[in-house]
Amino acid sequence: MTVRDVIDLIGAESVVSGADLDREVTGGYACDMLSWVMANAEAGMAWSTVQAHMNVIAVAVLMELSCVILPEGVKLEPDALRKAEDEKIAVLATDKTAFEVSGILYGKGIR
Repeated sequence: MTVRDVIDLIGAESVVSGADLDREVTGGYACDMLSWVMANAEAGMAWSTVQAHMNVIAVAVLMELSCVILPEGVKLEPDALRKAEDEKIAVLATDKTAFEVSGILYGKGIR
């Protein structure tokens, strides 16, 4: 499954121009504690978080995540958006809750 497939599945919008939407999604992770994500997420995962600041992008780059998913209408802060565009990190925005996003992805085989 690719980031583009995730967009379609969860009814999300890609908020970063130039991001690689054809990147493979190898798993999913839902957590708002950045240090926990750094300790437990794996490269290629789609990460769902309500945090929307610069450090989220830094963690996504460091961990080589496939995308960041912002649930419940959360908006990426302007400086974080610029950094995501510089790093070509896909950031997806959806009105669904993190719980709904996780359930949808899990139901489609993303573990």
